[in-house]
Amino acid sequence: MLSNLPRQHTKDHKRILVVDDEPRMIGFIRMNLEIEGYQVFEAHNGLEALDAVRTKLPDLVLLDVMMPELDGFETLKMLREFSNIPVIMLTAKGEENDKVYGLEVGADDYITKPFSPRELVGRIKAVLRRVQAAAETPDQSILKIDDRLSVDFNRREVIVNNERIKLRPTEYRLLYHLIENAGWTVPHDQLLAKVWGYEYRDEAHYVRLYVNYLREKIEEDPSNPKYILTERGVGYRFIDFKSPSDE
Repeated sequence: MLSNLPRQHTKDHKRILVVDDEPRMIGFIRMNLEIEGYQVFEAHNGLEALDAVRTKLPDLVLLDVMMPELDGFETLKMLREFSNIPVIMLTAKGEENDKVYGLEVGADDYITKPFSPRELVGRIKAVLRRVQAAAETPDQSILKIDDRLSVDFNRREVIVNNERIKLRPTEYRLLYHLIENAGWTVPHDQLLAKVWGYEYRDEAHYVRLYVNYLREKIEEDPSNPKYILTERGVGYRFIDFKSPSDE
């Protein structure tokens, strides 16, 4: 294990933007989040949401998918053009394809209606923990993997062939834990617990999806990875770049 990697910390934020065209749903969410001490803002369509992100500067957005005119997916695509604010998608659809699509266009998490107040608050806290941990200033700046790949922990970027590539907070957290255990296979459930939180123990597709994201950014040939290796049925292993055989 690499003991010289930066330490991770957590800290929750308090400002939540709720975007939904159903007043009852907004009221339900507002009541439960305000009980937990969050400050809640609301928007009733995608355009209002984009304006609220710019003007109210929330710490997290709860974004409904099924809205008229501009749906949640299209709103999120436009939002990602100017902001990396964490977004949790809310929808009545439970199919995995919809979840994967939401994550592909930039969502940080996905909750299927109906959901309990406990699940909602737990997911919000987990996403905010990941974002805060990724934002912490580390003790170490740049870690060189080999002549092709380095990781800049201060900027949360990878440097591939001298080109800097920004990592999303969850991508950074996943890469951090894989590198922290370089040379060792990290099981799926351990990655879910460390990167997403214990609430995500049944969301194995999150790990597969984000490993693919990382491979697209760091691997020369993502279909034949060199750095992040799959241990089938178990988990993933980052190459032991400290060993002589990898030099």
